[in-house]
This record gives sequence, structure tokens and C-alpha cells, in this order.
Amino acid sequence: MRRIKHLIRKIWQDCYLALIMIFLYAPIATMMVLSFNNSKSRTQWGGFTLKWYTQMFASRNIMDALYNTLLIAFLSALIATIIGTAAAIAINSMKQVPKTILMGITNIPMLNADIVTGISLMLAFIAFGISLGFKTVLISHITFNIPYVILSVMPKLKQTNRYTYEAAMDLGAGPVYAFFKVVFPDILPGVLSGFLMAFTMSLDDFIITHFTRGAGVNTLSTLIYSEVRRGIKPSMYALSTIIFASVLILLIISNFAPKKKQAN
Repeated sequence: MRRIKHLIRKIWQDCYLALIMIFLYAPIATMMVLSFNNSKSRTQWGGFTLKWYTQMFASRNIMDALYNTLLIAFLSALIATIIGTAAAIAINSMKQVPKTILMGITNIPMLNADIVTGISLMLAFIAFGISLGFKTVLISHITFNIPYVILSVMPKLKQTNRYTYEAAMDLGAGPVYAFFKVVFPDILPGVLSGFLMAFTMSLDDFIITHFTRGAGVNTLSTLIYSEVRRGIKPSMYALSTIIFASVLILLIISNFAPKKKQAN
């Protein structure tokens, strides 16, 4: 009797999980299928085609938005990773009270609503006389990416042995050389995870970009939003499919690459 109850509970849990996954990913799967549909109709299958992808790559607006998105995502992730890693090292070396305060401050931007962050950054740029454009979007992305890097690097720093670094210094190594030879290899998985997380967040951001981009600067998220208001084109399905696939690949790499390295 107990085995039957356990089996029923297991089946119910699996069905519940499957139902959640269906609700989450059925709309995305539908969009991906429509991106290969030869017909513009959302209810009628007109055959397999790649013409929407061809139109997407032939569109200058989409390509410019793609270039801006990838450039902003890469630069903001790279700069945020450097600043965030340095900040995490500094915070980790502090005493408990200031460390707790700074970690609490680091968590605030992540818990804060994106619309509040976007409007605050826009008002700050206007107050300092900075015209909205590419550079303000880049600064904004760096700003909201830094906490993700700090929170990715901090757990790895807690696992490192500070006495190894001090021993390297006692043996004659300089601070920079000792850091890159002793500390950095241990925290590298956290740094890579922080970089990939920052890149993914920047790639997917809309609200903060919308308030800080100014006129004439488009990213994929803002372009899709403007296209939706005028009517969704099938090329937008193709674009969204590529974005989803890119983010999925990055998340898989960020989750499994560190584990594979530790296993080896």
C-alpha cells in the first residue's frame, strides 16, 4: 500500500512538473515553429521555409540593432566583470560588518524594479548634461551587471585559501603575479559565470535600455517592441528564435562548463 501511494505521488509530481514546463515553453515553441512557417497566418501551416530568416538578415534595421545589442552586451559584460571581480575581492577582504553592509547594498539593484533603475539612470544622465545615446546605454548596462558579477565571484572567493596567497608573497612573488597565479585560477569559474550572466542580462534587457537609449539607437529588444506596436512580422519570430537559442546556449555553458571543469 505504501509503495502504491509513493508511486501515485511520484506520478503526480512528474505530471505537475510537466504541466509547468508546458505552460512555460509552449508559447516559445509555437513562436519557433511559426518562424519556419511559409504562411503569415498563425493558424495555418504553409510549409517549411527559411525566407523569414533571409528577410531578417537582409533588413538593415535588424542588423544594426543586432550589432548594437552584441557590442553593448560584450563591452558591458567585460567591463562589469573586471569591476565586479575587483569589487568582490575588496569586499571579501573587509571585516564582517562593512562586508555585510556592502553585500546588502549590492543586492538592492537586483531586487529593485527595472523601471525604477531605468528612470533613475535617465534622470541622472540628464542632470549631468549627458545626452542619451549609445554611451548612456553602455554605462547603464555596466551598472546593472556589476552586482551579478559580484554575487558570482564571491562564493568562489570564500572557497579560496588566503594563506596560499600570503605564502606566494612571502616567497617573493609580487601582488599582481601572486593574484593571477594563485587566486585567479581558483575564482575563474565564478568570473566566467559572472561574465556569461552579465552578457545574458544585457542581451535580454529592454526597460533600462528603453529609458536610456535616446533617439536613433536601437537594440533587439527595443526594435521588437516597436515592431509589435505596428504589427508583428514573421521575421520577428525568426529574430526572437535566434535570441532564445543564443541565451539558452549561454545558460547551458554557464551552468555546465564549471561543473565539467571541476569533474576533470
